[in-house]
Amino acid sequence: MAKPSSPVALVIGASRGIGRQIATDLARHGYRVVVAAKTVSDATTQTTPFPPDPNSNESTITTVVREIKEAGGEAVAFQVDTRDPESVKNMVDFTSRHYGALDVIIYNSGAVWWSSVEKTPMKRFKLLQDVNINGLYATIQAAMPHWKQNEWKGRIIVVSPPIYSRFFRGKTAYAAVKVGMSVLTKGLAMDWKREGKSDMAISSIWPAVGIQSAATPDARLLPDLRKPTIFSDAILEMLRAPANEINGSLEVDEDFLRTRGVNDFSKYSVVPGSTPRRMLPAQFPDLRVAEEEDEGLRMDSTDAQHRKHKL
Repeated sequence: MAKPSSPVALVIGASRGIGRQIATDLARHGYRVVVAAKTVSDATTQTTPFPPDPNSNESTITTVVREIKEAGGEAVAFQVDTRDPESVKNMVDFTSRHYGALDVIIYNSGAVWWSSVEKTPMKRFKLLQDVNINGLYATIQAAMPHWKQNEWKGRIIVVSPPIYSRFFRGKTAYAAVKVGMSVLTKGLAMDWKREGKSDMAISSIWPAVGIQSAATPDARLLPDLRKPTIFSDAILEMLRAPANEINGSLEVDEDFLRTRGVNDFSKYSVVPGSTPRRMLPAQFPDLRVAEEEDEGLRMDSTDAQHRKHKL
């Protein structure tokens, strides 16, 4: 059960599936949770068995909060539209105001469209940008003042992939946006390291194996799927890791759990006894290269703007 001094987690995209699992498991481990997404309902008048199917439209931020509270945890719902920066700012401000803290942000909100550039209209591409990378960027921007006030102590975990060539195949528009989220993870981590913010960390995480959700309704897929608990277990382990160890890392759920001593993944299989097919490569490229220590004169556009206004 969460205490007034317990850490606060804002989980965005938490109405069903993986997001719901993350929210409920964080609450079970003592976090006070803000459950955020677009879908709401009146949980008190729900007529279907409770809790609802976590991969159905019956599962909303309202029902997730009720699940958490009935299990003895502490949570509150907030309806957000991640396409709208003002809505995002209101969500972050509400979290800090309601609980008096903001320790962890999990950005799970995401639009999905897997197709070629030819078959991805501009309207769809803009939606992918707005919900995925723009929503993440707006969330980080809105959180900065709160973390500054708290002497720069906080964690962000982003649902975005390692960067490797095969990920682009057949889903270029989607990949461009999701990989952009991973680049944001890398770049912000570098900023914080350069600025000496040693208690801040941003990391990304991606599943090694398909996870059962509303996006995987075909029963023929079940032997190749894992339960979403593997994802939330990996996130909990990431949050336990020291900030300097995890800052800027692009993790895979299974691989990260292996570094924490987990070797038996059978409990995560949706079909008992099955061996789900791994979607990702066993090894990823190392993005680091040999660089000159002297970076030369660093350019900052805000400095140029400031000088222009002074003139």
